[in-house]
Amino acid sequence: MNKYSGGDFDEFLDEQGILEEVTARAHKRLLALQLAEAMKSSKTSKTQLAERLQTSRSQLDRLLDPDNTTITLESLERLARAVGKQLRVELA
Repeated sequence: MNKYSGGDFDEFLDEQGILEEVTARAHKRLLALQLAEAMKSSKTSKTQLAERLQTSRSQLDRLLDPDNTTITLESLERLARAVGKQLRVELA
């Protein structure tokens, strides 16, 4: 019998020791999708966004990379403002 059958997926990830990593990647992927949608809505290209942020395209690509979870809150704030949005962080 499968010991994970009917169990909680978060419990499984925690038992594997990867819950925090998987959660961080999921949050960053969601944020990257939201930023891409905001850029599309505001018709902002990556080049334009990099100019607004006074950074390079390669640095912007690292910030927008869904797998890069090392982005700072300050950078997230700057990104949000650059696409006309407000960053909202909450504990659940």
